[in-house]
Amino acid sequence: MEGRHVIVTGGGTGVGAEMAETFAHAGAKVTIMGRREAPLRQVAKQHKFIGYITCDVTDAGGVRDAFRAARGLNGAVDVVVANAGAAGSKPFEAMTPDDLDAMLRVNLLGVFNCFQAALPDIKAQGWGRMIAVASTASLKGYPYVAGYVAAKHGVLGLVRALAVELARTGVTVNALCPGFIETPLLERSIANIVEKTGMTEDQAAKSLRAGNPQGRFIQTDEVAGAALWLCSEAARSVNGHALGLAGGEI
Repeated sequence: MEGRHVIVTGGGTGVGAEMAETFAHAGAKVTIMGRREAPLRQVAKQHKFIGYITCDVTDAGGVRDAFRAARGLNGAVDVVVANAGAAGSKPFEAMTPDDLDAMLRVNLLGVFNCFQAALPDIKAQGWGRMIAVASTASLKGYPYVAGYVAAKHGVLGLVRALAVELARTGVTVNALCPGFIETPLLERSIANIVEKTGMTEDQAAKSLRAGNPQGRFIQTDEVAGAALWLCSEAARSVNGHALGLAGGEI
């Protein structure tokens, strides 16, 4: 990755922060993006090759401006990792159109906006990697998160269509599909289960781990390592793929 410019959205915490450090240690120039400056600044302090720009991925104009600023910092974009996302939980019958729209905007439109902003550089260079951090929710259903599941299925459809469209350009487009990852987002999910069911935190965590045949949560370094591999020449024929990181769950 020496000298490559990598943009990672949702880079202030969890998987995004881990990816930023992983790519920087591999020699890349990394620009992380997110809505909150404080966590971005904290991650950027960890390595001299990590810079940051605040950005809301649901705002197409804001994304274009952020990518323009990133080029000013680190040059043309070689790799984009669309990692920003959010999960809302509610029974389907209680959902409103606004609930669905919120999930589609951050989880699907956000990927679309970032991929579009990165494409001119990547396509012009004849080499590039476009990676969406999706979920096992791209591949199967889960109860009480219909909006999230619908959005993540959409992400995988977008990845597969774009992969075929760009297949002869030297660009690959892939999705990482982890199960439950041990991040602040998981902590919020556990707290939500506790609030709605009366379970203890340990019971709620155990219920989520039960879906993984290995009986554990995925770690952020596993997702970051998979992203780094997709950027290697060894993965140059991996295109339009949904790479499951779920201990054999699917």
